[in-house]
Amino acid sequence: MLEQMGKDAKAASYKMALLSSQEKNRVLERIADYLEAQAETILIANGQDVAEARTSGLSEAMLDRLLLTPARLKGIADDVRQVCNLADPVGQVIDGGLLDSGLRLERRRVPLGVIGVIYEARPNVTVDVASLCLKTGNAAILRGGKETWRTNAATVKVIQQALVECGLPAAAVQAIESPDRALVNELLKMDRYVDMLIPRGGAGLHKLCREQSTIPVITGGIGVCHILVDDSAEIAPALNIIVNAKTQRPSTCNTVETLLVHQGIANTFLPALSKQMAESSVTLHADEKSLPLLQNCPAEVVAVKAEDYDDEWLSLHLNVKVVADLDDAIDHIREHGTQHSDAILTRTLRNANRFVNEVDSSAVYVNASTRFTDGGQFGLGAEVAVSTQKLHARGPMGLEALTTYKWIGIGDDTVRG
Repeated sequence: MLEQMGKDAKAASYKMALLSSQEKNRVLERIADYLEAQAETILIANGQDVAEARTSGLSEAMLDRLLLTPARLKGIADDVRQVCNLADPVGQVIDGGLLDSGLRLERRRVPLGVIGVIYEARPNVTVDVASLCLKTGNAAILRGGKETWRTNAATVKVIQQALVECGLPAAAVQAIESPDRALVNELLKMDRYVDMLIPRGGAGLHKLCREQSTIPVITGGIGVCHILVDDSAEIAPALNIIVNAKTQRPSTCNTVETLLVHQGIANTFLPALSKQMAESSVTLHADEKSLPLLQNCPAEVVAVKAEDYDDEWLSLHLNVKVVADLDDAIDHIREHGTQHSDAILTRTLRNANRFVNEVDSSAVYVNASTRFTDGGQFGLGAEVAVSTQKLHARGPMGLEALTTYKWIGIGDDTVRG
């Protein structure tokens, strides 16, 4: 089955690579319209997925990721329309010039080919990946989690309907509907057809892909994100940022998971933090220095476990640790961070500069929420993933990250001397 999917996707990618921007936008607009027109069908499928997942004991964080509402589906359709408005990178000349040999050389952006994406209970990923791949002239093979197979199937059916009605191959966007995990291992070996693989899931999935894939893998999306509150930070603005970073949508990978507080302000800051976290129903997991300062305060507090520093909560839980200084904070982030998103709250320019220069994450913030690490927020349109590695893309992956380039040499009967 996968062999044929791969062949069909590769054949479709050749056709997609030749489309003009107008042709690509036409199919994207139709996809957005159909997502709204056929919302009831998609939402019914999603309701069945959510009900089964809840019965199976899926966590509230994962249920939130899985759930589609009319408003969320409308937002997904609007994201597709936003992709239409983005500049098409395909065909862009990156650089070039005339060589001494007389050869005119340029680097031109071209599609990658076929993109494989493995993800869990995130039905919005289906549309995000499809829209970005189509805009860049790529084909896509999608493998969502077993929790969301009905939603994915209904969504891909809509996308394929739009493709066919626009005279394009339905195989440009395909989904592996079977929950058989053996198919994941098979997909990892399809380097003959798939040009890049993007896993979006937990650490186990990323480890599997790194170790078993014969296809280039983009890893990322695991966000053990930190915020450092240094001793010059103003309490009220800092608390406002922390609340946003923790509670706006706790199940996302750019949510803060560990708060580092400078010892110089811990006595005054931590009780204020507890009051704010209690109002947001956040449970605090405190280290040995912060625990005494948080006891007898409004928010629920427990002692942090060593392993808590290395995992995503993806829920209303927050680690709290008192640090001696900036060096102590940076050392903690280097040991426990995932190079996703980290922030410093400070009024000291020197500390801000040091943090930016010394924290090696794909996104680093000064006096801002980690929740901004998002393709839409960065002006990239819908993102296909957040890469925490350094090659070939880093941070939110928009359109350019789904392209490569080719060298083009134009001569006048030119030969090498």
